[in-house]
Amino acid sequence: MDLRKIQRTSGGTFFVCLPKDWAERNGLDRGTVVSVTETANGSLVINPKYNVERAPQVAMIMPSSLLDRVIIEKYLLGYDIIKVQAKDRISPVDRERVKKASSHLVGLEIVEENHSKIVMQCLLEPSTFPPQKILRREYSIVSGVHRDAVTALLEGDLQLAKNVVARDNEVNRLYFLLVRVLRTVIQNPGLSEKLGILPIDCLDYRLAASLVESIGDHSASIGETVIQLDGAEITDKFSKLILQLHEIAYMSHENAINSVFSHDVSVAESVRSEKEKVESLFHDIETAIRDLPAETGRHLLAVASSIRRIYDNSLDISDLVMPKLP
Repeated sequence: MDLRKIQRTSGGTFFVCLPKDWAERNGLDRGTVVSVTETANGSLVINPKYNVERAPQVAMIMPSSLLDRVIIEKYLLGYDIIKVQAKDRISPVDRERVKKASSHLVGLEIVEENHSKIVMQCLLEPSTFPPQKILRREYSIVSGVHRDAVTALLEGDLQLAKNVVARDNEVNRLYFLLVRVLRTVIQNPGLSEKLGILPIDCLDYRLAASLVESIGDHSASIGETVIQLDGAEITDKFSKLILQLHEIAYMSHENAINSVFSHDVSVAESVRSEKEKVESLFHDIETAIRDLPAETGRHLLAVASSIRRIYDNSLDISDLVMPKLP
């Protein structure tokens, strides 16, 4: 940290000297124009290159068994262009890995391809994707997936269960997009102001998005279990217990995510107040399962456990809520 005293001219103008090393490093001289932006917390950001177009960030990677994971990593780190370059030629297996990875990432498109190189470019503009909007969209899909997963179980609808599993991919796409945008916001104070989100809030959004994505994963697991049950009959007693547990878990994550946006601590606390009911219902379900065939009981216990974990995720989301500062 470099501390400097504020100076004042006889005319009443305040000024402060800029660090010499920083000015020379950024090519500043007498008469150079810089931008000065006030942030929401009162700090000033001086940008010496406000009118200079940002050079695209390029990542070069080699084909490997972890190629798809490396592509996702570079995307999340904010690289604009990702080049896969092989010494000789890219194998069909690696080409498939590249296409599969790019299909899971919003805005990443293959723009060039030959025998030894594949170039992907992210075509989205971060300023057009407010984090709040992405998180709301992610949650909207997840809440629908959760509801449909339980409906598929209670109605024995295998087609709906398969649809639930497939929709989890869209949740993952939105989660990856949100992580990329949040990392960009943290590195760009100007973008932070434009999108109306403070860098300090980015961590909470990242955690909330991760927990919402986890709710989607548990819901997809319920869908997979329904497929494995393959229409096995479920007793009315068990159906009623599962429906009660589902309704509490569903209302809990709805209240939790709403409280994140509204900063309403009382709504967030209402999620915690349901904990005893959840544990009591889960105990009743464990008891009811003893009367079912072993294989069916095992699958249904897995469903109940997934719903309880969905409630736990909702509780973790509500714990992120802090009162909004005046």
